[in-house]
Amino acid sequence: MKWLKAKIYHWISQRYMQGCSSYNNLDVRRSCRSKEQGRAKFAEGGLPHARGLIFFSPFKAISFAKKYGFPLVIKPNVSGYSRGSYFPINNFKQLWKAIFLAKMWWPTTVIEQYLKGENYRVVVIDGKIMSVIQRYPPFVIGNGEDSISSLIDTENLLREEMQLYGGMFPIQKNQRTADHLNKQRLTFDSVPAKDEHIELYFRVALAPGGIVRTIDKTTIHADNIELFLETLKLFKANILGVDIIFENSIEQSHKGQKCILLEVNSRPYLKMHDYPRYGEKEDLSAYYKELDELDISQADTF
Repeated sequence: MKWLKAKIYHWISQRYMQGCSSYNNLDVRRSCRSKEQGRAKFAEGGLPHARGLIFFSPFKAISFAKKYGFPLVIKPNVSGYSRGSYFPINNFKQLWKAIFLAKMWWPTTVIEQYLKGENYRVVVIDGKIMSVIQRYPPFVIGNGEDSISSLIDTENLLREEMQLYGGMFPIQKNQRTADHLNKQRLTFDSVPAKDEHIELYFRVALAPGGIVRTIDKTTIHADNIELFLETLKLFKANILGVDIIFENSIEQSHKGQKCILLEVNSRPYLKMHDYPRYGEKEDLSAYYKELDELDISQADTF
């Protein structure tokens, strides 16, 4: 049976978790698999997180929306890479649609209050911050001359020239992008004004062309560093990828602004830290050396 579990876990890792690290033992990984587990831990440690609930029946989500209002987030209780996540949800029509789509990924679903702000992935290891990136949905900046379609082509070519496609993806000119533009009363043929920021999708995920910017770790507020280290200790982990939103920025203390921990990743996708679109690529070799020396129990068991 152990042999079979190891084979299944190996297949899952190869199929869905390419580029994800594996430096935590089985107990830690099991404690981080669902959004519900993460929420319970955040509450246990008194860490800032969004009000929300896990539901199977859509009517529980409707009741939550009636009680707490919009905007909201819907996401599968178990998922990765932002699969099946929908936000911001601003009305009941959008809510019903998001519930249906999220349940195609997982039967139990999360509904949470939504905070509009700056989205970060913080990789924390024992006693220190390894790497921090800020994540953005795909976008282009207008120059007053080129269409959105041309701007996308230019951006994708630049990414290729920067050799970013080992970790990033090109921006897609598909129906999904067209629908998002349509909500802004735009098309691929629209010509944005100079310096106009045009969002092409709502998710920060990499697959639709999401963007990564390296954050200088020396600029992070000390209160926030303490928060990340507390999170690591709470889960008794060797490494975590902490997803967090700050109302303003990571450079300001979380105590003076709205801030919510979204989830923790026990097998963070470290590869994307090597392909920043903005900011300097970091040399993380010293951190990898430290992690590689760890003795990980049941590393090949799901």
